[in-house]
Amino acid sequence: MAIRRHDLNQHELIIGGARSGKSALAEKRAAESGLRVIYVATAEIKDAEMARRIEHHRARRPLDWGLVEAPLQLAAALQAHAAKDTCLVVDCLTLWLSNLLFAGQAARQAEANEALDCPLLAGETAALIETLPQLPGRITLVSNEVGWGIVPMHPVSRCFTDEQGRLNQRVAAVCDSVTLVAAGLPLSLK
Repeated sequence: MAIRRHDLNQHELIIGGARSGKSALAEKRAAESGLRVIYVATAEIKDAEMARRIEHHRARRPLDWGLVEAPLQLAAALQAHAAKDTCLVVDCLTLWLSNLLFAGQAARQAEANEALDCPLLAGETAALIETLPQLPGRITLVSNEVGWGIVPMHPVSRCFTDEQGRLNQRVAAVCDSVTLVAAGLPLSLK
């Protein structure tokens, strides 16, 4: 008996720059999976520009996809919704990390040039890394690759860039596959 691809647990990280086509690729793969799809949104509407971005993403998703909002407790949301017959699309780790940095003390500590000691950030990222390999079904996580430019001048921006790079490495290590998207073109890294 042949094993169909969607019968296997599959966890994928899709990374790339801003407007590279990462989310579109994740959504395309989810739609093609043949599984029930739940979109796990990490963004929060804090201004009109972000509201427009979120609406753009909503408008292109099929109406039958579920939606879970997880701006901070991503591992718990994944545990609650992962299932053998389900594809979870997490969009995106970058906004989730930003939420964690500003909800806890990390951004303030970076601004004050203090050592980073943020239990919320450390706890939530550790929970994600520990939980992800144990989850059933298909999970696609979208994240920005932000470390290819110059070293940012502002301490909070440097802290964010460092933490994003570390998060991407840790998530990539526990995913079955990693895809880099540039100019809408996917390149398999793992």
